[in-house]
Amino acid sequence: MSLDMVKAPGWLAPGRRVYAIGDIHGCLDRLLALHDLIRADLAARPVADPLLVHIGDYVDRGPDSRGVVARLAAGDPIAGVTTVNLMGNHERTMLNALGGEGAAATDWMISGGREALASWGGDPEAPRPDWPAFVPADHIAFMHALPLSHTIDGYFFAHAGVRPGVAIVDQIPQDLITIRNSFLYSEMNHGTVVVHGHTPRGAPEVRHNRIGIDTGAVFGGVLTSVVLEGEELGFLTA
Repeated sequence: MSLDMVKAPGWLAPGRRVYAIGDIHGCLDRLLALHDLIRADLAARPVADPLLVHIGDYVDRGPDSRGVVARLAAGDPIAGVTTVNLMGNHERTMLNALGGEGAAATDWMISGGREALASWGGDPEAPRPDWPAFVPADHIAFMHALPLSHTIDGYFFAHAGVRPGVAIVDQIPQDLITIRNSFLYSEMNHGTVVVHGHTPRGAPEVRHNRIGIDTGAVFGGVLTSVVLEGEELGFLTA
């Protein structure tokens, strides 16, 4: 397998490589295929310190939210590769809905929760207090424990992005998982290159201050992984 690498806006220390995967939304088959491509790339181009980052939004809309969560909750899916799984706004909404928040329950059903709950064998028409019983406790615990961001060398990973003009250490959770326009259209130097999903595009977006990797897998697009190494990047898709 040949991977075309080009100049990246950020950097990683020698010996490191990061594979960051965009929004999955229950598309387990594409996730498994992309993991296989990453394994093949590592076999062809071994590296001392690989890292796999899932950028959030594992649930909703697609056919197998349960399968995706089960896959990630089981531990590192690629042997020898440390994995970081970040929180997305869809996991946050799902947890709030299962926790009994009425507004969140409505939002969850509108934004793909019906398909997600059904993947766990649940009935979206069942009384809301019954919903948590459909989702295994370890899956709920996995989602509750998801971090909001991850930093390595010249890159900062968050599901949605950051608030321009606010220091990275002062970013608030709501912005990290939901921000859009003020971040997407900002030319500001954030002090790091932000790798994010959340806003689907037809292809990855590479800017001087950010890399967007949500390519709309659940809407018929591909599932994308950016591959970061040194001062270069490439893409794998499934």
